[in-house]
Amino acid sequence: MSDTIDAHDVIIAGGGPTGLMLAAELRLHDVRVVVLERLTEPTTQSRGQGLHARSVEVMAQRGLLDAFLAESEKFQVGGLFGGITKPWPEQLDTAHPFGVASPQPTTEKILNAHALAVGVEIRRGCTVTGFDQDADGVTVELADGTKLRSRYLVGADGGRSTVRKLAGIDFPGLAATVETMLGEMELTADAETVAAAVAEVNKTQLRFAVSPSENGLWRIVVPADGVAEDRTAEPTLDEMKKQLRAFAGTDFGVHSPRWLSRFGDATRQAERYRDGRVFLAGDAAHIHPPTGGQGLNLGVQDAFNLGWKLAAAVNGWAPEALLDTYETERHPVGARVLDNTRAQITLLGADPGATALREIFTKLMDFEEVNRYITGMITAVDVRYDFGEGHALLGSRMRDLRLKQGTLYDLMHTGRGLLLDRTDGRLSVEGWADRVDHVVDASEELDAPAVLLRPDGHVAWVGSSPADLRTALERWFGATAA
Repeated sequence: MSDTIDAHDVIIAGGGPTGLMLAAELRLHDVRVVVLERLTEPTTQSRGQGLHARSVEVMAQRGLLDAFLAESEKFQVGGLFGGITKPWPEQLDTAHPFGVASPQPTTEKILNAHALAVGVEIRRGCTVTGFDQDADGVTVELADGTKLRSRYLVGADGGRSTVRKLAGIDFPGLAATVETMLGEMELTADAETVAAAVAEVNKTQLRFAVSPSENGLWRIVVPADGVAEDRTAEPTLDEMKKQLRAFAGTDFGVHSPRWLSRFGDATRQAERYRDGRVFLAGDAAHIHPPTGGQGLNLGVQDAFNLGWKLAAAVNGWAPEALLDTYETERHPVGARVLDNTRAQITLLGADPGATALREIFTKLMDFEEVNRYITGMITAVDVRYDFGEGHALLGSRMRDLRLKQGTLYDLMHTGRGLLLDRTDGRLSVEGWADRVDHVVDASEELDAPAVLLRPDGHVAWVGSSPADLRTALERWFGATAA
């Protein structure tokens, strides 16, 4: 038993993709950060199955995309909405119009290596049991009695977040009405038999899949028989076999499961993402069905938004309202994901009404505008934050432009702001050069005289006026350096 108090700038509870991404973002700005992960070993469960286009961009902005492509395949399926797939729409607004089929253990392995490379401290087997915050910081207590001190605490500790509960933040939403079991295991049936059975079941039930995974395993997804009273209890192999026989007439000879899990269609969102010096990110802030494969991506993008802002506060240059923009920007994005996953669960239904609706929606997605809208929503390349009136680019993320100095994302690996300037020297970032880079004569692809990008790649200002630029720099990057 220990009551030692260590000093950190930020403590992150949870070492999944969200926590690891956030920790690495903080370290890019020399923030002292420690990740406390309950599990003693990395997870082998692959609930998240890949990165959508916006997360691909995020990885490219931090120089991580090659590491993902070395281990995972690209995919390019438009829609991915309610079991409906269509060809990718033409000219999607991204230089990376693809996803990466990266199983969650692979994603965590790459993000963990990145976090360690930039100096993140990761402590496994550490469970947060309490915290107290005051005007200067947060004291966090662990299960073994250890106490740690930091200026900020972030709960990235999943849908049953201890940090959220201890902070007294409500988690309103809708309870689960259906439940699905999933897992990875071996089977004795041959691939041709499996494919034929799945095709037949999928005529009426889209929440059913038996597909090859890694290392000779098969990934099984099958509707459960009702909603379990104890949602924390793993399903058994016998339960899995029973439901496979109920839908397919065979259990395919499944055996030797590596892991089993369950998920429901509950949708809940934290009433607020901040309580003083405590923040929520990822599943701690929002839960929803995995339809469309958005959950892991949403959490990583939460971290990408919060990281540079929290670092700015630690390093003393954050404008007064900067930390509050995390919630005002990300809460609506999370709410939209909850809404679209509810819609997808309806489309995945097996009743006649859902089948008819799916047939209509399938035809609608043949229209380019509909396909583009759905694909932009699922992949998050259409996310635009509300920065007020202004240029059409304002608030949106900037695609990876070809510059005379290389590519835009190649210049963003350090997580600093960036002024792309085509005004022949009329603009300057003097006074902010410690946090904003200046690229002159940037690119003919830039359809604007100058653009100021935040560290997360979103457009903070468009124009040519030095006075207006100064106002934007003060708004997002604080006062000039002394």
